[in-house]
Amino acid sequence: MAGEEASDSKVSLRTFLEHLSGAGKAIGVLTSGGDAQGMNAAVRAVVRMGIYVGAKVYFIYEGYQGMVDGGSNIVEADWESVSSILQVGGTIIGSARCKAFRTREGRLKAACNLVQRGITNLCVIGGDGSLTGANIFRKEWSGLLEELAQHGEIDKEQVQKHAYLNVVGMVGSIDNDFCGTDMTIGTDSALHRIIEVVDAIMTTAQSHQRTFVLEVMGRHCGYLALVSALACGADWVFLPESPPEEGWQENMCIKLSENRARKKRLNIIIVAEGAIDTQNKPITSEQIKELVVTQLGYDTRVTILGHVQRGGTPSAFDRILASRMGVEAVVALLQATPETPACVVSLSGNQAVRLPLVECVQMTQDVQKAMDERRFKDAVRLRGRSFETNLNTYKRLAIKFPDDQIVKSNCNVAVINVGAPAAGMNAAVRSAVRVGIADGHKMLAIYDGFEGFAKGQVKEIGWGDVGGWTGQGGSILGTKRTLPGKFLEDIAQQMRTHSINALLIIGGFEAYLGLLELSAARDKYEEFCVPMVMVPATVSNNVPGSDFSIGADTALNTITDDPRGPRGPGAKTCDRIKQSASGTKRRVFIIETMGGYCGYLANMGALAAGADAAYIFEEPFDIRDLQSNVEHLTEKMKTTIQRGLVLRNESCSENYTTDFIYQLYSEEGKGVFDCRKNVLGHMQQGGAPSPFDRNFGTKISARAMQWISMKLKESPGKGAGPCGAVRRVEGPLVGTHPALGCTWHAAARLHLVAGGGGAPRLRATSPGPHATHRGPSALGGGLGLGVLLVGTHPGPGRTWHAAARLHLLRDPLSRPPLGVGGWAEAVLCSCSVGPR
Repeated sequence: MAGEEASDSKVSLRTFLEHLSGAGKAIGVLTSGGDAQGMNAAVRAVVRMGIYVGAKVYFIYEGYQGMVDGGSNIVEADWESVSSILQVGGTIIGSARCKAFRTREGRLKAACNLVQRGITNLCVIGGDGSLTGANIFRKEWSGLLEELAQHGEIDKEQVQKHAYLNVVGMVGSIDNDFCGTDMTIGTDSALHRIIEVVDAIMTTAQSHQRTFVLEVMGRHCGYLALVSALACGADWVFLPESPPEEGWQENMCIKLSENRARKKRLNIIIVAEGAIDTQNKPITSEQIKELVVTQLGYDTRVTILGHVQRGGTPSAFDRILASRMGVEAVVALLQATPETPACVVSLSGNQAVRLPLVECVQMTQDVQKAMDERRFKDAVRLRGRSFETNLNTYKRLAIKFPDDQIVKSNCNVAVINVGAPAAGMNAAVRSAVRVGIADGHKMLAIYDGFEGFAKGQVKEIGWGDVGGWTGQGGSILGTKRTLPGKFLEDIAQQMRTHSINALLIIGGFEAYLGLLELSAARDKYEEFCVPMVMVPATVSNNVPGSDFSIGADTALNTITDDPRGPRGPGAKTCDRIKQSASGTKRRVFIIETMGGYCGYLANMGALAAGADAAYIFEEPFDIRDLQSNVEHLTEKMKTTIQRGLVLRNESCSENYTTDFIYQLYSEEGKGVFDCRKNVLGHMQQGGAPSPFDRNFGTKISARAMQWISMKLKESPGKGAGPCGAVRRVEGPLVGTHPALGCTWHAAARLHLVAGGGGAPRLRATSPGPHATHRGPSALGGGLGLGVLLVGTHPGPGRTWHAAARLHLLRDPLSRPPLGVGGWAEAVLCSCSVGPR
């Protein structure tokens, strides 16, 4: 069945691409404005996708300047032209500011150069200025061609043949300052550079108890500053969109001194280069340093990162993002009609989408206008939902209110890590703990997974206990793959002992299965009838219902990391391996990745590393596919690209193992190429988390805690206790038997339990209500008993009443006649509960 689905998928993709024939069409690709890591990946994707569908693709060197100058600046590209550029930073086709293109004369020259080569499709990779220029060029196109024809530079036939110009943009900018897309090409890589510097600085800052002021890029956009502050747990951040309130100087100094009082040995302040106050006056890093030194006397240093943020190899995220956007850009150009407006390829969630270019540019300009007019709330809103969420999350996690200002919920929320370790787990725990404390909960940490839970390894964890956790890899709480099935009784006992009202599980597929087991045991163990939520954290990215899992991005970067990157020479990565293969010539590497039965790492790793093939469990393959790949590599060795890279998911096939594929390739490629194999193993689970995993883990865990808090607050109105959790109610039951009219008194212990959908239920505890009877002794078994329970809730001390209905389990006639002091066992069969 899986094979049929995979086959159908291949056929549908092939059919889709056949309808997108680019025969007779020419595409020009250029990069303009400031460079950004990942631009080369976008150029590569445009060139290869264009060639794949049969179109001609041209490099336009040096941006718009090359388009105006023409000549050798516009060159047709082939498949090999973009080989080995995926991992290279910057842009191989160059980028330059062009004053000439801003004039009509310059655009006339550019139009003439394009028409002479038949280029009527333009893919522009740059910022909002570059894309705006492309849209102006598109609107003027027909007029420019008419003018060129009048001057005799082109003929009427060329005017008719190339009557309209299609334009598609991709945003390449490390600032992430373009509205309409969640991320721009280069932003994630810039965050890598920033976080690497911050992690390095934190070690020296801790040694000397220093305060560091870091200035990052972002002239008009504070995204880099905000996300890096969120990813490293900075004490304070200055953004142009959200300037600090009046009196910020005193507030910041108080915050820094409070953190030092909590025995924090360092302070990190992050400043966007365009930071301003509420009066639109600049706030500089030197100004902040002087304030800290003068007011607090702390040893303070300033570090301005500058253009190091633009440099280096692109991250795995940027390579994949740029590749997907490049493919979508070519599809958009081939589907365009004369009426199709210029569009920009954007990222929305996990999907590449097309948005009207003019509208996105206008929104981007509106942000700057709002800041100029000091409408800062509007500026934050216009930046988009992602920016706003990041800002709100940072504020919640960075600032702790005094305990007397936090409304207590009287609820205990536990956090547990389950499954294999994944980079970013600690960031998720930190976020959950701090959001929970801010919501008034008592937070409990469970150590060593469900096994530790059963043994009672449960401790309270505070705000300061999770300080500095964001950048640490692995799992500080400890984690095991053990499922809770054989420990259910012990775990239920621990939940009673610690009065746990909600449970947050952070982990992979084992956490998912564990949550299912706890949920299935609710009928047997009422302690599990509490809000429980899982946060996906696994390098395999195999948790149902989630596009991403915490740790997967870090693992991808481990797989693809470039040898020239700042992580050092320790990692055996695809970029290093490709470099080795290039040095020795005619060598093919077989790389085995983790992932179990999920091919995410192998598939995305192959895309990010530019591999020749990827073998994954979801796409069945046979010996014919292997033979076809060997033939492809044999032909490839005859070109200038004399190296190969193949990725294999560890469980993609029971029989076609890594050793088998290695031996097959070695035998079939004998005399043409030689082979090497490499099993990356558990290094994919280690290392410091990437900026994406820190940010993602922080936000998704905060969202999970918000859901828990919402469920706990909803419960009182529905009568399931103040926390929607297991709470005992004790009190006298007085009721009348509906059939015989006799009066019963019962001392009962019932539990208030949150039922399905939050509906309350009452459940009698063992051994059940013990009832004394006043009235006739001849009662039939199995008859209903209407009772009223009035009792005090032991948690908040509120009075509750319950109209309940009990069933006799045993026939009283089988026992001594029930008089005063007689007894019977009963269970609850229906009830309604409400506060009094």
